Amino acid sequence: MARRGNYNFYGNYSWYVPGVADMFILLALLLAGALLGGIITSVFTLFLSGSIAQEEMMEYAMFISYPLMFIPPMIYASVKSRGNSFNHRGFLVDNKHFSPLGAGLCALLVIIMTVSAGLASEPLTDLLPPMPDWLENTLGSLTTGRLWINFLMVSIFAPFFEEWLCRGMVLRGLLCRGMKPAWAIAVSALFFAVIHMNPWQAIPAFILGCLFGYVYYKTGSLKLTMLMHFTNNTVALVIGQIDSLAEYETWTDLLGGKYWLWFAVAIIILLLGILAFRRIPLTSPKGNCDEVPPLIGE
Repeated sequence: MARRGNYNFYGNYSWYVPGVADMFILLALLLAGALLGGIITSVFTLFLSGSIAQEEMMEYAMFISYPLMFIPPMIYASVKSRGNSFNHRGFLVDNKHFSPLGAGLCALLVIIMTVSAGLASEPLTDLLPPMPDWLENTLGSLTTGRLWINFLMVSIFAPFFEEWLCRGMVLRGLLCRGMKPAWAIAVSALFFAVIHMNPWQAIPAFILGCLFGYVYYKTGSLKLTMLMHFTNNTVALVIGQIDSLAEYETWTDLLGGKYWLWFAVAIIILLLGILAFRRIPLTSPKGNCDEVPPLIGE
């Protein structure tokens, strides 16, 4: 049978369906990428030391090193997928199961649900001790530095790379290998939390990861979860760029005594949104990730 070509980016990974063991391999490769990024950052800062301000130098260094983290797992997944593509079935990374809601309504719902989830997760993060100054300064630099660098880093790179890894690879793999959906969503959300490497980000990341995972399970759409990730990160970026809001570190600070009213509204919005997505029928108990045949027929 003639080989069927595949020229889209997501299609390069359709035949790699990671299991639990592969999840740890991807994590190890991500850490290797972080090490590579750290080495390149050190070289970068060494050569530019004294020529530009330290703060500016670190911004450029992070801009270069962050995407490099994902290069090793992306190469590995692509090679594995290509090797499996000739005689194994695969599952599309990005799907379009939006009916009966429609793509536009799904997009609007996930934007509202994402903001609501971020607001509703705050009581859990409030239980943590104060964030260390070095971490607070590092995270603050991602929302208060050069807008174009921050926008690319926070609103473009992070949604693209992290959603590819956590939903497109880990969650899709666990679902399509037969793990119960609730467990697969929870495990992928935990993976999402772990790669943030600190509890102050990990707790909201886990909550958001569960929401992103449910939307992916029902729609199979990686673009939709990227939109959710973009929304969450861009809200933080916009708040960080507005001088009048700079003094507010949390939703509680911003909303004051009205926070718990908005918390209740957020919970209601999340419940209504989940009920709306429940209307999308599943093509398989594994979720709405469409199966693709081998490139050479079985």
